Amino acid sequence: MNSRTKTFIISEPDEGKRLDAFLASQMVSESITRSYIQKLIVQGLVTVDGAKVKSGYKLKTGMNVVVKIPEPCAPEIVSQDIPLDIIFEDNDIIVINKPKDLVVHPAAGNWEGTLVNALLHHCRDSLSDINGVIRPGIVHRIDKDTSGLLVVAKNNNAHLKLSDQIKKHQVQRIYEAIVDGNIKDETGRISATIGRHPVNRKKMAANVKNGKPAVTHFKVIDRYKGYTHIQLKLETGRTHQIRVHMASIGHPVTGDLVYGKSCKLMNTEGQALHARYLIFKHPVSDEEMVFEAPLPDYFSELLSRLKGQN
Repeated sequence: MNSRTKTFIISEPDEGKRLDAFLASQMVSESITRSYIQKLIVQGLVTVDGAKVKSGYKLKTGMNVVVKIPEPCAPEIVSQDIPLDIIFEDNDIIVINKPKDLVVHPAAGNWEGTLVNALLHHCRDSLSDINGVIRPGIVHRIDKDTSGLLVVAKNNNAHLKLSDQIKKHQVQRIYEAIVDGNIKDETGRISATIGRHPVNRKKMAANVKNGKPAVTHFKVIDRYKGYTHIQLKLETGRTHQIRVHMASIGHPVTGDLVYGKSCKLMNTEGQALHARYLIFKHPVSDEEMVFEAPLPDYFSELLSRLKGQN
């Protein structure tokens, strides 16, 4: 059985924590739940200093925790002739303007009709395999109901170098959103940890125990009756970061059914959030690459309706 390994060295702030709780907090961005971790522990796939222990084992500073995560047994991911809005492509990368409602990669119950299925048809065998058969080429993601830019790696060298840029916060991801309410300040910085919601494990939440640091910058573009059009720049890249951060300050992204509410002015479901600019260095040439995806129709139409209300 194929598996991947994660290793953690326990630091002083985590002294005394339960093994399962610690791992759940560390692996929240991978959507690995505490109950799944407990199953891995029972199966002997988690060790502490080389020994198998129970879920409630209390950790001590300096301990070495190793987790073996079995690769999911997924059906063969098929290539599908799905249209792609390609902004740029060469031998190493492909930059896509993802439409709203398109899932990035297959998952349980949703094995077809994704961006990966489309990429397999377009790129054939020219995609990195670092993330396995389910996520070939995928370096970073945007939510199903978020539109806009993302870069895909066509080989492992490009993947590793792009991932390193993301890790070092050298990739600029600039979004535009419409949010509920009138934001008082013209600019702002939101710094709030993000982690799995303590009750609803399908959601993320701000300022939760064991959350990871997250920073979002925003700037007001325009104001409307009951809504604000803003630009956002990610300093970090946590799951649902913009959506969680904006909801945490009382201005959820308009149409966000998870962290906010529906919007009768929208002609589509899901949040008004668009990844407009993507800036990074080419993984081979080291040239700075700057890409822009114009606002999609659903976003522009909502702005027109808001202007009509003023």
